[in-house]
Amino acid sequence: MNRQLAGATCASLLLALTLATPGLVRAAEIAGRVSDSDGTPIVGARITAERGDPARSTTVYSDEEGRFAVPNLAPGDWQVRVRRIGWRDGIRDTAAPNLELAIALERETDPTALAEQLPANRWFALFLEQIDDSAHREQFVRQCTYCHQQGNEATRVPREDWQWEKVLALMARMGGGLSSEVAAQVPSWFDAAYDPAHAIPRLTAGMGTSQFAPAPPAEVRRAVIDEWVLGGRASMQHDLMVHPSGHIYSVDMMQDELYRLDPDTGESKRFPIPADGLPLGGVFATSGSPLVPNANAHVGPHSLQVAPDGSVWVTLALGNRLGRFDPATEEWTLHAMSEGFYPHTLRLDSKGRIWFTIAGSNHVARFDPSSGQFETIRLPAENLQQAIALRLMPFVIWLSEYVDLDPVGAGEGAGAMPVPYGIDIAPDGGVWFSQLNAHRIGRIDPDTLEVEIVETPFTAPRRLRFDSGGRLWIPGFSSGVVSRFDPSTRTFESWEIPIEPRGTETPYALHVERSTDTVWICGTNSDTLIRFDPPSEEFFVYPLPTRVTYTREIDFDEQGRVWTSNSNTPTWQIERGQPRIIRLDPNPGATALAGTH
Repeated sequence: MNRQLAGATCASLLLALTLATPGLVRAAEIAGRVSDSDGTPIVGARITAERGDPARSTTVYSDEEGRFAVPNLAPGDWQVRVRRIGWRDGIRDTAAPNLELAIALERETDPTALAEQLPANRWFALFLEQIDDSAHREQFVRQCTYCHQQGNEATRVPREDWQWEKVLALMARMGGGLSSEVAAQVPSWFDAAYDPAHAIPRLTAGMGTSQFAPAPPAEVRRAVIDEWVLGGRASMQHDLMVHPSGHIYSVDMMQDELYRLDPDTGESKRFPIPADGLPLGGVFATSGSPLVPNANAHVGPHSLQVAPDGSVWVTLALGNRLGRFDPATEEWTLHAMSEGFYPHTLRLDSKGRIWFTIAGSNHVARFDPSSGQFETIRLPAENLQQAIALRLMPFVIWLSEYVDLDPVGAGEGAGAMPVPYGIDIAPDGGVWFSQLNAHRIGRIDPDTLEVEIVETPFTAPRRLRFDSGGRLWIPGFSSGVVSRFDPSTRTFESWEIPIEPRGTETPYALHVERSTDTVWICGTNSDTLIRFDPPSEEFFVYPLPTRVTYTREIDFDEQGRVWTSNSNTPTWQIERGQPRIIRLDPNPGATALAGTH
């Protein structure tokens, strides 16, 4: 990353600062034009104005004439970065408002430097070509992109055998277990795919042509993207939510903290979550804790939602607890689960009860805040061997206090378990969930607690959501599709996500903006957010400003703006090494942009 910044600093670019042309630049803007060194306009460049510590940035795209305007900036000093695949970055410190920039970028002629500009999925395609067996390929995609991008610069580092053993052991402890047959071939696949002599010519074929990295369409280029840095290199901003107060809440899973961000002022506050007497690593402390070395997690906050009374409920994955945060008193109340391991994603029903998946032990649970009681539903396993292994899990965790269990072997078993993941409440009150590794979704009757299982025609359903018409939208994590399921007819309709090369996208989650039923999808491995319009069946891909952006949860504010977080694990792989909260405004002309930041 340092080499890229150095190259950008040394790039030959022209920045002419002149007084604003009347009518062109309004107050609190930085505007101008981006062109090639010969004056040809560069369409679809991302122009980012950033300042502050922690950093706050706004990004726009250049239009057909290369023009841009970064809106809503407070007067003062800003760093402006201009980025477009195929050209060297332009970086300059400047001031706002009432300035116009004329920016000329140099073409990137070094194939290696050009290849490094490409998102992770472009590299990942070379890796997937090495795997002949389709089942092995699906397993690798599902397990090896579980919590971080695959194909980014940090994952392409050559490793010796002992280093691979360490990586696979850590991966197994994090829940991404590979079969022994696949694990044995991983080093040779990496070496073949990412050998520069092989990778660079493949990735840069056609460089310099208009089709190498085409500009996004005009509808995408009108978007405005804001980012806020929250936390540091040891943080992991897992999920976020938009609170009715307008604040954004986010959980730092590796540091046991809840963040509250005020988007209008940029001010943020951290609220430590009580350890509740648990050791580092929580209930998994003696069984191969799923923690990175710089973590400080005893309870491991994961997913969060707001209750009707404005309180924030959080699953505490490592602590086997639910947490309730009261924004008025800023106090926590923790509730220990009665059964199961690793509470995951939660949603609230119309009665204010919390439903959540329990990923480690194949359960879904319901918690009633009025009574303080948990009800736990054991989900069907795929076979008798799984069922026995899941029943024995409490014993295995107890035994690990006295016996040093093999993390790779344990991870291989975990990789085959069903893993209840996403969950959502249907308009009729039914509770629907996904089983990631089992390639199934299911329904729980909220009155009888009876379970129905439905096989999906695609692999790895992850975080799912209902639209206003009661249809369930599901991302296929390892299959690169978005699918719509109609509960009344029990039928699926699927669309392939148009990220090139096909099959390299890993959509972690999606959400439906119910006023329009527009579906927003995480472009988890391609540094994008993706919008799908069901009536026209059109996709719109929004390139994001920060390289290595692993998005997890999506939410919307009252203005229809899209919120998500960048939570690649480990965080240091993210460009500049810090997690970010992201807001994408797809239609700023219709959004009130009052205020400064």
